[in-house]
Amino acid sequence: MSSFPVRQASSLEGDPQLMIDERKRKRMLSNRESARRSRIRKQQHLDDLINQEAQLKNQNGKIAMQINLETQKHTKVEAENAILRAQVSELTARLRSVNSVLHFFEGVSGMTIHTPKMADPLLKPWQLPSAAQPIMANADIYQACVSID
Repeated sequence: MSSFPVRQASSLEGDPQLMIDERKRKRMLSNRESARRSRIRKQQHLDDLINQEAQLKNQNGKIAMQINLETQKHTKVEAENAILRAQVSELTARLRSVNSVLHFFEGVSGMTIHTPKMADPLLKPWQLPSAAQPIMANADIYQACVSID
């Protein structure tokens, strides 16, 4: 393994140059072993980081799917709310029309017909509580938030 010849201990004691060569050889072997251990640690650290990256990408994908599902649910609920608002408007218009016919009939026939008062929100459907602008969320917004952290 080494290019230095292995000498016997008795010959090292007398020659100072041989003792220096032996120390250099031992130091070189020690440095090689230390470098090997360092490369192994570095490779292990790199493997750990690669595994962590894969786990984080997997989690990120799951979160993005959840965000997309919730966005779809939100969009569906918003569509249903829009339909319900339109139905409220249509029913309010019909009720006004029926009330106006009844008032006309009262005036013509002289009979008194009791017509219940409509609640204010039904008279003014544009004032029904609703979001001024829907809040939309998707995976891209999540990605932007994650990249800020």
